[in-house]
Amino acid sequence: MSNGIEGVGVGLRPCHFEAILSQNHDDIWFEILADNFLIPGGLNKKLLLEVCDRYPVVLHSVGLSLGGVHPLDWNYIDAIKGLKDATGSIWYSEHLSFSGDMTYRVPDLLPLPYTEEAVQHVVRRIEQVQERLSERILIENVSSYLQFPNNEMTEVEFVSEVATRADCDILLDINNIFVSSSNHRQDVSDCFDIIPADRVKQIHLAGYEAKEGYLLDSHNHPVTEPVWDLFKHYIDKVGSKPTLIEWDSNMPSFQRLLSEQTIAQTLLDERSG
Repeated sequence: MSNGIEGVGVGLRPCHFEAILSQNHDDIWFEILADNFLIPGGLNKKLLLEVCDRYPVVLHSVGLSLGGVHPLDWNYIDAIKGLKDATGSIWYSEHLSFSGDMTYRVPDLLPLPYTEEAVQHVVRRIEQVQERLSERILIENVSSYLQFPNNEMTEVEFVSEVATRADCDILLDINNIFVSSSNHRQDVSDCFDIIPADRVKQIHLAGYEAKEGYLLDSHNHPVTEPVWDLFKHYIDKVGSKPTLIEWDSNMPSFQRLLSEQTIAQTLLDERSG
């Protein structure tokens, strides 16, 4: 078992609370999107805690803006710590991106320039967050649609360098790897040779949407065959990692979500047997 979880989990969404609590589900864990429960008038914490009493959970958020230049929002970080303690979440993850400041937010997770200056900047902020939380966090790679002209390294080199210097862990989103590489016409055949496997504590799988000339990280479709193939390539190389199925809009039934979970679990089992 890996720090209390193994195998495949799914993103916890309120439309599935009834199905989750109405019967027991074996060998599953859930990822909580923290921001749904931190906003004023947010989702039902009583039902959330009922799920957390019965299943292993991890905590994930989108609101920290680790790559921003504004001061870190300590009230937000303290609220994350409070929710993590209340739910018994095994770890906390956030995106390696920026999304505005405390007064102005953009509705997306924007990529950072892959430069030495950005590495130093983000490492300092991650160290501050980890000191406040008294634990290591996981950083997630995001999807991108444009590239900075002054990039000095690839995305996986950037993520790996940040994680190593900040002494944090990685949430490897394989769907995001595929989406970004397709959008930028990049080869991903050797990207997994660069990412330090010992720092990857969790994997994300999701579905994208094909638009005219690019792929959109939409999380509103089943996992696609190219992403399954990339997932198989990665676990063939490094072995089993706790893996999560994300699905955020056009929500399917919980049973449909479990069918995706079963596919991923079968692939893990085949490679560990």
